[in-house]
Amino acid sequence: MYLTKILTLVDTLRAPAKASAHCDLPCGVYDPAQARIEAESIKAIVEKYNASDDQYFRDRATLIKEQRAEEVNRHLDVLWYQYFQPVHLEKYPQLHEVFWSAKKLTSQVKRTNDTAVADQLLASIGQISDIFWETKK
Repeated sequence: MYLTKILTLVDTLRAPAKASAHCDLPCGVYDPAQARIEAESIKAIVEKYNASDDQYFRDRATLIKEQRAEEVNRHLDVLWYQYFQPVHLEKYPQLHEVFWSAKKLTSQVKRTNDTAVADQLLASIGQISDIFWETKK
């Protein structure tokens, strides 16, 4: 309580400087590799799932695969909401469709143990990565 009063007094005597930013951290910290690594993990988990007859192992693999899919979603969201801007959509009109497809595939990998779906997710992330690095030039 006293600390709050002291800080309020200090603020009235010397107002804090205003800060502004357009992203959470300075630009340059974004990288689609994070989503790709999680998607590669998903593919490896699916392969191990399909190679095993142990139901306990399969249950655990399913849980981990779903967690990795959520991480892919999170990394894609960061790129979509924080990095890509309207100017990128003007230059790369397919970007919205590519993201939409990748997000849909993260849901599909949760429902299946088909390596083809995991490969499709990796391909979509690859397209996003290609566009991302083009915007950095």
